[in-house]
Amino acid sequence: MTNPNYGATERLTVGQAVVRFIAAQYTVADGVKRRFIPAAMGIFGHGNVAGLGQALDQYNDILPFVQGRNEQGLTHAAIGFAKASNRTQTFAVTASIGPGALNMVTAAGLATVNHLPVLLLPGDSYTTRRQGPVLQQLEHPLGPDISVNDAFRPIAKYFDRITRPEQLLYSLPSAFRTLANPVETGTVVLALPQDLQSHAFDFPKAFFEERIWKIRRAIPDREDIGAVANLIKGAKKPLIIAGGGVIYSSATSELEAFANATGIPVAETFGGKGAIQKPGDWHLMGLGLEGSPETNKLVAEADLILSIGTRLTDFATGSQSMFQNPSVKFASINIAELDAIKQGAVAILGDAKLSLIELSAAVAGYKVPSDWATKIKSGVTIWAKQLADAINPELLFDKKTLPDSPVTNAVITQGQLIGLMNETAKSGDVIIA
Repeated sequence: MTNPNYGATERLTVGQAVVRFIAAQYTVADGVKRRFIPAAMGIFGHGNVAGLGQALDQYNDILPFVQGRNEQGLTHAAIGFAKASNRTQTFAVTASIGPGALNMVTAAGLATVNHLPVLLLPGDSYTTRRQGPVLQQLEHPLGPDISVNDAFRPIAKYFDRITRPEQLLYSLPSAFRTLANPVETGTVVLALPQDLQSHAFDFPKAFFEERIWKIRRAIPDREDIGAVANLIKGAKKPLIIAGGGVIYSSATSELEAFANATGIPVAETFGGKGAIQKPGDWHLMGLGLEGSPETNKLVAEADLILSIGTRLTDFATGSQSMFQNPSVKFASINIAELDAIKQGAVAILGDAKLSLIELSAAVAGYKVPSDWATKIKSGVTIWAKQLADAINPELLFDKKTLPDSPVTNAVITQGQLIGLMNETAKSGDVIIA
């Protein structure tokens, strides 16, 4: 069999190749170029210190490493960074064999559920197996090839256990393709067996050249735009549910302009908090489990629900109890078809920003009926008063002001603390809870 023609090669260990490849990956979104993974984090132990650890130390100038104290916490930090950067960047996190890897499982599930990119590099058992059972690693009677890293399989968007150095030539690009795709993104796991990390191979030099992953905006179909526009024009009580996809699409201005032009009220899911930065009298804030009574009354009455960039989980839908109008119809804007078709919605498969621009043009001149606008304004006003009282730090925290709440030794309530944070926060601040 003829050997592959790799061109010029460079002899590197698997650990070195992984680090060199990661350091050469970039994203471009809306013309802005960023390092995809500007740093790695982790905790060293048996399974990742000798191979990957050596490489991270050697190439610390191109891929800085941060030593942590808890693998789950580090993975959550990577997820938070990915969210704050609108999914254009993330961190790589490595852990040792066994408990170290298992500590990342909970956070890995969180990243996948919320469509947030994170790259995990857990150590794994020897590929040769001649060493016998590995300290703290799983011994499964039904399969000697099973390790704790198999727990990542059902919650990862991409999983591969590397058993040969040349497998990296396929798996690393596949891993980053998944990380960069806003529809598929989530947890990516490359399990690296302890012995394999130190195996050397003649890798193609071209494999380590700078590579750009373009995060593209999905262009909506005009027929879909027209179908949703017709639903809006025929609606008497339309309402928008804004999710995290509005934020990731940087569609805040477009959504605000759409609401200002049409008067359609906007409620936010938990993931959509912050989707509205310049609220009007159409801004209903949260809905469902995190919603106000006034917002939920309006949702129950709505005859058209337009969901934008949301998965419509039970927290937003009140376990399907929110939509009480027997004639209610559903429309959606989403890049993921899985989410777009929920509730039997007439769907626009496309980027939220681009879709809202086209939808605004398609419904130009539409305004919600005056009676619906009056109800919206009334609900917003009632809740604004209740909210102002709840977060006012000047109000005493006692039985007179909170007759239905238990009195503790707390100085302020949680709501008052949020009020203080709102007063002191500046544009661009990120709150970590």
